[in-house]
Amino acid sequence: MLSLSAMPRRYSLPSVLALAALAAASFAGPADARRDRYYGYDSYDEPDREQKAAPAEQPKLNRQAGQPRLAVVSLGDQRVTIYDADGQIMQGPISTGATPNDTPPGIYAVLQKNREHYSNRYDDAAMPFMQRITWTGIALHAGALPGYPASHGCVRLREDFANNLFDKTKLGMRVVISRNNMAPSPISHPVLFKPKPFRDNVAVLTPAAVQTLAPTEEGKDTRYYGGGQNDPPELATRTAALQAMAAAKTAEAQELAKKVEETRVAFKQKTRESARAAKALKSAERAYMNAVEWQAGTEKDLTRAKTEKQTKRAEDQKAKAIAKVAETKAKFEAVTAENKPALEELARAEEAFKAADAEHKAVAGAAREALRKLSPVSVFVSLKAKKLYIRQDMEQIYEGDVTIRDPDQPIGTHIFTAVDYQPGGRDMKWNVVSIAGRQPGEPEKSSGMNQASRNASVPSIPTDVAAATAALDRVEIPKETAEHISELVLPGSSLIVSDEAAHKETGKATDFIVLLSGEPQGGIILRPKPKPEFYDDYWGYGGYGGYGYNDGYDRRRRRGGAPYGPFGGAFKWW
Repeated sequence: MLSLSAMPRRYSLPSVLALAALAAASFAGPADARRDRYYGYDSYDEPDREQKAAPAEQPKLNRQAGQPRLAVVSLGDQRVTIYDADGQIMQGPISTGATPNDTPPGIYAVLQKNREHYSNRYDDAAMPFMQRITWTGIALHAGALPGYPASHGCVRLREDFANNLFDKTKLGMRVVISRNNMAPSPISHPVLFKPKPFRDNVAVLTPAAVQTLAPTEEGKDTRYYGGGQNDPPELATRTAALQAMAAAKTAEAQELAKKVEETRVAFKQKTRESARAAKALKSAERAYMNAVEWQAGTEKDLTRAKTEKQTKRAEDQKAKAIAKVAETKAKFEAVTAENKPALEELARAEEAFKAADAEHKAVAGAAREALRKLSPVSVFVSLKAKKLYIRQDMEQIYEGDVTIRDPDQPIGTHIFTAVDYQPGGRDMKWNVVSIAGRQPGEPEKSSGMNQASRNASVPSIPTDVAAATAALDRVEIPKETAEHISELVLPGSSLIVSDEAAHKETGKATDFIVLLSGEPQGGIILRPKPKPEFYDDYWGYGGYGGYGYNDGYDRRRRRGGAPYGPFGGAFKWW
């Protein structure tokens, strides 16, 4: 080996170290190369080529896979399993959040999909086939799978698996993140909602706020129930009626939007034209009010006067104040009369604008309401809050009281999912997944995998139906509430019963997000703030830092730059 002193002076120490590293790499075996690749980069390096050539074992189906209803992420097994109405249809290896950015166990839903997505938090990293489950940045997406938790909180998938899954899912699909590979179990219970005929005499039950629908992946809106072979006959009629109402109201709202703009422009113009008149009127009014206050003050001085001199001075001031009141009042009346026509025109323009805006909001709200009823409904019963909440199409529509027997006893965390209609369409087929935190004294399950185990299928643990049934036995939903929910229940609807309250991530454009409070939540708590956005997305300020559509282009270093990794550069009733 050459000593440093024997090296010519033109070779600097950094050069020597670089040559040494190159020599070491040339003698490294495949395993070392893979190790260096995974440890040498942060989160978005190149996946193991051997892993990519050995696809994960998939269940052999003797049937056609249906619409995915549920994804179960097992942190301990580093697996994700996808279920349709009849059982497991997909399973694949994953990589979840590494400490301290642990992926939090809990209940989520797919909120947004982007086939091509780039992080605005982590150096513009590629996150292909992104399916967002929180707006602060946790998502399912393609990424490197080293065989252990290695992400900043996201759930990384194999690229081929992520691509396949992306094409199958709908917005709102439930994602359950659990320590173990829990499997849904079929369940039936009187508390679980049965579909009821839609009441024709109920049109729009709540004045929904105007909310522009966020574009989904490639402009395709995949939130609404698409129908199935077990649907009741009247569902198609109801769906068509709601779609027709939504289309008609949307068209009407578009016309009204033009009227709103016209009246807004007219109001703004009248405001400019009457600005001088308004200023003169305001000045005259202020002078008059000041005179009135002066007169009131002199009257108080007169009552407090104790000497003849004080009384004389107070009387003089009062006389002057009375004269000033008369003078300013006359001027105020004159200015008012002079500018009355202009001010009346301004008032009429303002009234017209407000009326047009209110009409537009009502019609747009009706369109939004009709569309919302095409979506499955989500119900959350919280033992902590002792409340029942309802969300539909990612907006809250109801909050009310609920009775839970033995409220001082834990009830667990369970998600009941309506996966399909029973044949005939008069009942709903439900399953349940229960998740729990680590019990006192329970050892932490290792989540590391070797090359063989990361491509092997992992057996699931069936959910304990008896425990889930016992939880439902304690819940008493008011009759009227249950009837309204039953009118809206569709396949994909869910009922969550939990000790927990809804997490603060639950909000605008989300379904319920419920986290297990005793488990690590660094993947949410430690989310860094996004870098300042200096570009203008098509919708809002996309990326992981905001709400809305991200078109995947016009990002820094997007075109012509070096690629990153292998993927390229209290509510009323509704």
